[in-house]
Amino acid sequence: MSTPHSANDRARPDGYDCRMTQTYTGGCQCGRVRYRFALATPEAYLCHCRMCQRATGGFAAALVNVPSSGFEWLSPPDWYASSPIARRPFCAACGTPLGFCYNDTEADDALDVTLGSLDDPAAFRPVGHFGVESLMDPWLDTSTLPRKRSDDSAALVTRWRTATGRGVPE
Repeated sequence: MSTPHSANDRARPDGYDCRMTQTYTGGCQCGRVRYRFALATPEAYLCHCRMCQRATGGFAAALVNVPSSGFEWLSPPDWYASSPIARRPFCAACGTPLGFCYNDTEADDALDVTLGSLDDPAAFRPVGHFGVESLMDPWLDTSTLPRKRSDDSAALVTRWRTATGRGVPE
């Protein structure tokens, strides 16, 4: 497993060829900020630290660790200092949180992008947890909770059709 918040040691014990990379793309909800990166292993992790919880508004931040050398902003984000040691890219127009990096990124040589900002987040699989001192166990296994599709909500469908003339986006 790759260490969260670090681009070190991309080798895997199962023999996966880390030299074969794939290009992934993503961006913010409104489309103003876009990025792309090359990565050999489609792995993500959940960071449970309080900084990530507050920055994303969730119980954890789902992140993908990307070497800076393989990452490119196609249109630049805005940034804010989330702590004395880190900063976060986001879109000031729509508010989408886009990632995390340490202020001394050159030493770490990595950027973590939010899984939800990827165009195809389903291509990634979770491989670990970080910041477990703030982990909220009840939120990890929600498989027994009732499930409802967005397009099964008549009120939501009506709002989308009124606002856009189309149905609920996926």
